[in-house]
Amino acid sequence: MSFSTHVLDAVTGRPAAGLLVRLEHDGRVLGEGRTDEDGRLKGWTPGAGVNRVVFDTGGYLADTFYPEVVVAFTVTDPSAHHHVPLLLSPYAYSTYRGS
Repeated sequence: MSFSTHVLDAVTGRPAAGLLVRLEHDGRVLGEGRTDEDGRLKGWTPGAGVNRVVFDTGGYLADTFYPEVVVAFTVTDPSAHHHVPLLLSPYAYSTYRGS
């Protein structure tokens, strides 16, 4: 099982490079890092059950209504890859289950 994310800045139309991201499971931090120049981060292993990916949007955007975006997701198939992308702007965000 593996986890990846891709963050796009909807204001600039570019990848959100350098955004701090954290993966949590059962109150434990499983991984923490910054998105690369393409806005991507990968290689973490989520736990079975509910996980949380936390995006430090306030550290990336100077003026934002959402200083942190938390996406909770459930791992039911431990052998599956889990991709959680984020489309980000100062006053809105969206996410979905990617591939």
